Amino acid sequence: MPDLREPIGVGIVGLSATGGWAAGAHLPALNAVDGIELRALAASSQDSAQAAGAAYGVPAYTSVEQLADDENVDLVVVAVKVPRHRELVLPALKAGVPVLSEWPLAVDLREAEEMERAAGTTRTFVGLQGRSSPTFRWLADLVSEGFVGQVLSATVVASSTE
Repeated sequence: MPDLREPIGVGIVGLSATGGWAAGAHLPALNAVDGIELRALAASSQDSAQAAGAAYGVPAYTSVEQLADDENVDLVVVAVKVPRHRELVLPALKAGVPVLSEWPLAVDLREAEEMERAAGTTRTFVGLQGRSSPTFRWLADLVSEGFVGQVLSATVVASSTE
């Protein structure tokens, strides 16, 4: 458990030097909160880890195990596509490090229950990042301002490559 007088050190899995969700949403959110700071990151290759580490001025690793073992990391944030959540969340939990995973947590109920069991008493969080999407915030503003009239129903159509 981190000393609450010290900033909470965050390590982000999936923080890229070239952009992406972690850079566009998670990092600005961390920077906006006192008492939380980026301390390390993990990327999928040595080249991307080195580039991101240089871009953000923090140690960079190529595995979540290395990230979780960093004594300056109090919280691991998993900011990658859902099919990889299980393989990244479980090692951090095994190391006893709290985890914030993007929503949805898992590809199915079996994986979600496995991660829940692995968490035990380790603090874990699931973030609903869609609420931070500039597009969704803009749409919510339009609806709340009455721009589109009274909304009686909505349909969302989405696609994914995975």
